[in-house]
Amino acid sequence: ISVVLKLYLQATLSSLKMLDVGKWPIFSLCSEEELQLIRQACVFGSAGNEVLYTTVNDEIFVLGTNCCGCLGLGDVQSTIEPRRLDSLSGKKIACLSYGSGPHIVLATTEGEVFTWGHNAYSQLGNGTTNHGLVPCHISTNLSNKQVIEVACGSYHSLVLTSDGEVFAWGYNNSGQVGSGSTINQPIPRRVTGCLQNKVVVTIACGQMCCMAVVDSGEVYVWGYNGNGQLGLGNSGNQPTPCRVAALQGIRVQRVACGYAHTLVLTDEGQVYAWGANSYGQLGTGNKSNQSYPTPVTVEKDRIIEIAACHSTHTSAAKTQGGHVYMWGQCRGQSVILPHLTHFSCTDDVFACFATPAVTWRLLSVEPDDHLTVAESLKREFDNPDTADLKFLVDGKYIYAHKVLLKIRCEHFRSSLEDNEDDIVEMSEFSYPVYRAFLEYLYTDSISLSPEEAVGLLDLATFYRENRLKKLCQQTIKQGICEENAIALLSAAVKYDAQDLEEFCFRFCINHLTVVTQTSGFAEMDHDLLKNFISKASRVGAFKN
Repeated sequence: ISVVLKLYLQATLSSLKMLDVGKWPIFSLCSEEELQLIRQACVFGSAGNEVLYTTVNDEIFVLGTNCCGCLGLGDVQSTIEPRRLDSLSGKKIACLSYGSGPHIVLATTEGEVFTWGHNAYSQLGNGTTNHGLVPCHISTNLSNKQVIEVACGSYHSLVLTSDGEVFAWGYNNSGQVGSGSTINQPIPRRVTGCLQNKVVVTIACGQMCCMAVVDSGEVYVWGYNGNGQLGLGNSGNQPTPCRVAALQGIRVQRVACGYAHTLVLTDEGQVYAWGANSYGQLGTGNKSNQSYPTPVTVEKDRIIEIAACHSTHTSAAKTQGGHVYMWGQCRGQSVILPHLTHFSCTDDVFACFATPAVTWRLLSVEPDDHLTVAESLKREFDNPDTADLKFLVDGKYIYAHKVLLKIRCEHFRSSLEDNEDDIVEMSEFSYPVYRAFLEYLYTDSISLSPEEAVGLLDLATFYRENRLKKLCQQTIKQGICEENAIALLSAAVKYDAQDLEEFCFRFCINHLTVVTQTSGFAEMDHDLLKNFISKASRVGAFKN
């Protein structure tokens, strides 16, 4: 136990990493001391002239022009000095979005919703059309719900609950609240229709439209469609949710909406775009609107993040290798193809290139130097100074702590119970795989090549570590390419990883011509090949 205590004691309090907000002009009104304390921030308003931020002590401050009382201070006075928003004292912000009025919709970490600001179209959801000068807790139809994501269009609001339900309210001239009519919606109303029995996992709003991604990766859309931003192949408005049929067979993970254009990110790291394109915001190399999903080519690397916000015509994306691209409106100019920037995050694209310079999401920083228990344990992995157990694998030592292994893993709980040895020899698994397994017990994460992750998947199956199995499958998915697709498919079949098998199979079908020319395909196991061809023909891979 003294070892664990020693690890805990290393979790000492230190300063917090600063959130880099200097690229947004509005923050030049804050002192250096104030900037050092910021943990979350959102810049909004028609000219990027309003800001809300939280500090290390969970206090919320606002400053700016205060249009329609959108700072929530109870008045409409502008302020260049940060003022504390006392009415939300003690509340921690989980997510926040803003409309054009502007109005604010905020969800706390407890899942409660607060709204304030412009309200001419009932977008605050409190049943009135009076501007809200102070935050109002919105509980109608949401009282037993935990809200986990919020999104605002120009004058309408959308929230997602932890049980996968979507609620909407506000301006409805184009059917953007999804109720089937065009009457404004004064209070939260559940969006049903095609979404009735679906579990929604993420949402987004354009100026006058809405998007919802369900757990199967399908995308549902509703609202204004004059520029083809719903991706349905036409320009007719849609008053209830409708599935984007053109994405059949493609699993979407994220969706982001600009003023009148839409971006989606698939589980293979591919981006599709559709809608308005007068600034090149679709990244297709021209300025023609698209009413169907169109692939966006951003180098060879997989995309891991897409960014857009409903008050701009700018798009951005980040690759797995850390490169950030932007396209669309850039300080008034049109960039019609993804352009590599020198930034390290998509947030900076909006600070420097978008008009107005707003944030596309709530900026957040995590405590850095203050070591939590988890971070302390991470640092102790493979540390010979504190270890009381050594694993000998492929002639190399890996240092560990018996008590931690027993706490973290069922296998070690029994195998180390009466074991007095301080060296364990291991020959069943390779050094990189066994080291990655032990490191996972300290860190809860893995960093391996997809090929090595296959070896770890074998170990995870052997030790019945289901969470580790899931992580291995994620890593393998992220590293799949035409060359290794068949090898990874074989591994998925061998270790009974059904989700991964389905993913690898779909990847092979989507890239069939190249995959069938690889050496992996030529050397494929006879039974697996037979099953593959039979399954591929069932999904129509060989139709002319």
